Amino acid sequence: MRQVQQTAQGPMLIVALEQYEDRDHRIVDDPLAARMLPAAQRILVRALRPAPLRHLLINTTERIMPGSWGGFLARKRYADDAVTAATGAGIGQLVVLGAGLDTRAARLPDPNQVASYEVDLPRNSAAKRSRLEAALGRLPAGLHLVPIDFEADDLIETLTGAGFDPAAPAMFVWEGVTQYLTQPAVRATLTALASAAPGSRLIFTYILRSLIQGTDLHGADSLYRRFVAKNPIWHFGLEPADVTPLLAEFGWTAAEDIGPEDYAERYFAPAGRRLQAMEIERFVAAERVGQ
Repeated sequence: MRQVQQTAQGPMLIVALEQYEDRDHRIVDDPLAARMLPAAQRILVRALRPAPLRHLLINTTERIMPGSWGGFLARKRYADDAVTAATGAGIGQLVVLGAGLDTRAARLPDPNQVASYEVDLPRNSAAKRSRLEAALGRLPAGLHLVPIDFEADDLIETLTGAGFDPAAPAMFVWEGVTQYLTQPAVRATLTALASAAPGSRLIFTYILRSLIQGTDLHGADSLYRRFVAKNPIWHFGLEPADVTPLLAEFGWTAAEDIGPEDYAERYFAPAGRRLQAMEIERFVAAERVGQ
């Protein structure tokens, strides 16, 4: 589990460094990102403020893991946009499943209009509380950190105990998590979300099954070696053709399934950035249209 937690630091380091880009060229706005990182990485962020050093790190990262830098930024931006759209449409509850170091629930919703819930392991929730209180002086209003034992506790019952209203629509965010789970664990979460109120929305990322199985590495050889072959902490994958029937099984309707070409059109080109996103990860948006 410690290895899984450490993988959350890389994307947040990238987001923290992104804050040095000019606003017109920035993919993600997240002033809290650096403050979520351990002390050593906060020092590194400050040291990499000069653009030449930052670009050296980007180029080095891209040689080792092509598309990872842009992919992480685009993934964060897509989720931010989805949450902003949902709350703007009147959805008054945000649920982040396995938030890790992500700051979305602390910075995007208006606490007077949206109740936010971060569901995570008890030790992760405790660490998140400590970092947010250190960064902001207190836990943000409207944010509930909900510890859960995923092996034993019922997701919706646990959320309800924290104040969540299961009869009201919610925005569910499941970013950068599914690949670390087994298929039964993914299906158990979707079973729990099958009771979500009509009008709810769900976004989640997935890794291509062909990479998990090793049949097509899509240029992500280093990621396959690191997370599947040498240190097997990635377990679950999907192919785009699987998404719609899987969601339908649990009462959800797929709205879109996007990948690197979409990120380039929506985010990189308008920002004038020469970035690419890795092929192996995609983002799905779904809606709960009825019971």
